[in-house]
Amino acid sequence: MHARPFIRSLTTLGAVWLGLLQPVAAEPATGWPRGARAAVSLAYDDALDSQLDHAIPVLDKYGLKGSFYLQLSSPVVERRLAAWRRAARHGHELGNHSLFHQCSLAAPGHDWVQPHRNLDTTSAAQMQDQVLAANAMLHAIDGRRERTYTVPCGDRLAGGAGGVDYLPLIAPAFVAIKAGGGDGVTAPMAALDPYAVAVLAPEGLSGRELIAIVERAAQQGGMVNLTFHGVGGDYLSTSSAAHEELVRYLAAHRRIYWTDTFINIMTYVKKHKPWPPSKT
Repeated sequence: MHARPFIRSLTTLGAVWLGLLQPVAAEPATGWPRGARAAVSLAYDDALDSQLDHAIPVLDKYGLKGSFYLQLSSPVVERRLAAWRRAARHGHELGNHSLFHQCSLAAPGHDWVQPHRNLDTTSAAQMQDQVLAANAMLHAIDGRRERTYTVPCGDRLAGGAGGVDYLPLIAPAFVAIKAGGGDGVTAPMAALDPYAVAVLAPEGLSGRELIAIVERAAQQGGMVNLTFHGVGGDYLSTSSAAHEELVRYLAAHRRIYWTDTFINIMTYVKKHKPWPPSKT
């Protein structure tokens, strides 16, 4: 064999091996655990019977955990206390949704708000007292201290027009707060404010429509917050079939979606993203 072809062969072979040793270009890092493309929080407001009867059994069936925001004055809390405690033991989050679900009567479409539960005639200090009392009641249910909060109706100004934002008064008592509206898909972790997390409350969407929302979050590398009310019953309802289709999809794509309780997700965010952000 001539020396020059042999050397060329060795050179080519070496280049191949060097190419194999080079790192393969990875997808842009999102910061979510295990390389997930999005974090998904499945939450349920108001402490409704249909959540215990339909939502929790489906979550348990597929091995996913949800966050249940209890209005502590709801008869369903007292009447089905054992079921809520069982949900907590199985890893579901019991979150704070206030004692009396105060919302603004003056807001459009809020004619259902009872006058004695009108945020417009409730002071910020009164809201602080009742939200912290709700934390104590939740501790009596599940024995936990750390908690997250979802603002009833997204209304945060107590005392009517020109009222006071009560969230700064309660924020120190919580790991995170869901306070904003929007399409449910948040900014990536680096831009996420744990005390003003956007949330979507779906009503009547199909399973395919719900899946499209989480797919969009995966494309953007962010987090998606879906807060259901009724599941197969009650009000602002999502059908049991649509809810299960979404849960089944998330369970089948665990490498893409990190589905967990809101408190677990936000604890992770605050650990990996310093908060409050640096002012330098």
